[in-house]
Amino acid sequence: MNPFLETLPPEVGSKLQSIKSPEEEPHIQVATDLIDDGTFGEQWLVVTDKHLFVIPTEGADGVVEVPLKVITETKIEEFVGAGRLEVEHGEGEPTYLYYSNSLSPKFAEVGEAIKQLIKGEAPTLPTEMERSRCDTCGRLLPEKDGICPACVKKWDTLKRIISYLRPYRGRTILLMIFAAANPLLNLIPPLIVKYIVDEIITPMVGTELTMEEGFGLMIWPVLGFLSIMLSTVSCDIIGGFMRADISSQTSKDIRAQLFHHVQYMPIRFYDKRQIGSLISRFTNDADRLEMFLLFGLPFMLSNALMLVGTLAVCLSLSWKLTICALIPVPFIVLGGLLIWKRMRPIWIRWHAKWSRLSSHLNESISGIRVVKAFAQEDREAMRFNTRNEELWAVSVTGERTWFIFFAVMNFLIHFGMFFIWYFGGMQILSGALTYGILLAFTRYLWQLYRPLQFFSQINNFITRAFAGAERIFEILDSRSEMFDYAEAIAVPQVEGRVAFNDVTFGYDPGKPVLNNINFDVEPGEMIGLVGKSGVGKSTVINLICRFYDVNRGSVDIDGADIRKIRLEDLRRHIGIVHQDIFLFDGTIAENIGYGKPQASLDEIVSAAIAAEAHEFIAAKPDGYDTKVGERGDQLSGGEKQRIAIARAILHDPKILILDEATSSLDSATEKKIQAAIARLVKGRTTFAIAHRLSTLRNASRLIVLDDGKVAEVGTHEALMARKGIFYNLVHTQQQTSAIIGVGGGKDDPSQGGR
Repeated sequence: MNPFLETLPPEVGSKLQSIKSPEEEPHIQVATDLIDDGTFGEQWLVVTDKHLFVIPTEGADGVVEVPLKVITETKIEEFVGAGRLEVEHGEGEPTYLYYSNSLSPKFAEVGEAIKQLIKGEAPTLPTEMERSRCDTCGRLLPEKDGICPACVKKWDTLKRIISYLRPYRGRTILLMIFAAANPLLNLIPPLIVKYIVDEIITPMVGTELTMEEGFGLMIWPVLGFLSIMLSTVSCDIIGGFMRADISSQTSKDIRAQLFHHVQYMPIRFYDKRQIGSLISRFTNDADRLEMFLLFGLPFMLSNALMLVGTLAVCLSLSWKLTICALIPVPFIVLGGLLIWKRMRPIWIRWHAKWSRLSSHLNESISGIRVVKAFAQEDREAMRFNTRNEELWAVSVTGERTWFIFFAVMNFLIHFGMFFIWYFGGMQILSGALTYGILLAFTRYLWQLYRPLQFFSQINNFITRAFAGAERIFEILDSRSEMFDYAEAIAVPQVEGRVAFNDVTFGYDPGKPVLNNINFDVEPGEMIGLVGKSGVGKSTVINLICRFYDVNRGSVDIDGADIRKIRLEDLRRHIGIVHQDIFLFDGTIAENIGYGKPQASLDEIVSAAIAAEAHEFIAAKPDGYDTKVGERGDQLSGGEKQRIAIARAILHDPKILILDEATSSLDSATEKKIQAAIARLVKGRTTFAIAHRLSTLRNASRLIVLDDGKVAEVGTHEALMARKGIFYNLVHTQQQTSAIIGVGGGKDDPSQGGR
């Protein structure tokens, strides 16, 4: 569904049909959630190619009709908790539309689209918008584009959690047996107490017994009591060992599945998510799930059996006392249901705040050099404190609510004891009850209330675990790249012929970055991609690597649409040297051999020699075993880039991409690196994005992109002679270099950023 062509209510649709001409085509149909007086209500904005209409949902009056040709400007104004779209025109006062903050991103796009329509251009609107509210129930989502906890079926979540126990079903069944044995054993000691009091002590009161006679009467009940206690402890120990084993194994499996899944997610998946939020799935959410498996499921079974068994025994001893004992139970159950409803949204917010804190922590530590370079330590500390305070506030709210509930539950439990002693004592005085039954009842009372208390507490526990599980399952249910597409063809070898056929693409399909791109590249050609920042150079590279799929048209390699080629084969034939080099925290040898894990040391050294990297590697104390540090921080920029080039040489791709491959090199290092690049591009189809002429001087052709289209194609000399876009870019760079006193020479075709 197009988020900017919402379905009109019947009454609004009929009003629109009565005021617009039949040939008018609506481009925008969106509802606001505030009316003119600032209260919640609905009115509709409809924009066609000729008019702008504002139509209230109720009432015939108040319809606003403004011809597009008289609109002079649109403005977006942000207020506290709300925003306003202002449409200025030559027919009186401006037209205003109010909306809450949840609709701010949508109306920001609407404002820009109206400006395009005023100019006679087709509006470019996103086909998808970040969801801040649930499509089903309308509630605010804990995270944008996340799941709605209120609409997730908890029974389905529980079944899915339990499904992870399937590989360990034998041990799980055995654990359940031990978990069931414990409460059943605990039913026996109160009966032994009753027997001792009613059958031994009470009849013998006032009777003088010898030590031997007393020993003979007491030894067997006491030994039975001791054996039951030992059996209970044994079940606890064995069950604890098994719980620890099964829960840790299961959480290990979940983390492994989650990591495997995110490795195969498309780049678009990461565009919309913060790394810290993803990491929290592996840490906090997985830990919550493990604790639920460790303590939740086994204890739910044992406490359920304890509750049923205790109730049955109590009824058999005295149904009257059992009713007295059950007086506080409705209040305990009702309190548990209320606390579940109260605590669940609190812990969902807690997870969202924790993810936000993790994301900030990951970002600030990763960018610590930028923080220090701009002396922003205090600012980052303040931002962290803000997020930390938000997490603290939610945590305190949850814990305080829980402690109040816990105190009330304890009072109700002790209140039940009051009924037992009062009514039980009255029955003993009347001769209707024995001392042994009353003592057994007092013990059973704790065993009756303890499961109820547990189930009240488990709400809090389950809420946290289910919130974490749902966040994990949200990632696992996201669609991964189709590596194992059944109809994909295997391509063990390629020649390197690349063709863009009528390619149109936008990171949001409604906002194209590339429009009807066409070009053919022969095997072995070196193509330079040139243009101002934002014209789509990096997008071309992303499409060749199939980090994204085209919206229209096709990208072909050796005549085959890359969407029909196995991803593993496609990317095995493509090598990339990025501007922002990423090295893994390992040795130099491991990083060079990353694309070819089975490479020998001789192959790694040969690749390093070809990349002009062997000399500086050999000069290091540990040579190829030198640790590069996190993200390669122990190496200079030039050293990292030469290692990246060596990595690409060893990978031996047929299609090579150089994305600003010499941007971090000084003049002395650049001279060496050009020889390495010359070796690297030989015999390969190469696409190069660069600031400096030194990288593009030997390109077979330059493709100049402008406004998402191929504007010019030709050699450097031909494009300079044409005096078009490329010539102007070179001229601008020459002037800039002259002003700042640096740079590349009189005919350096530097063209800005990406």
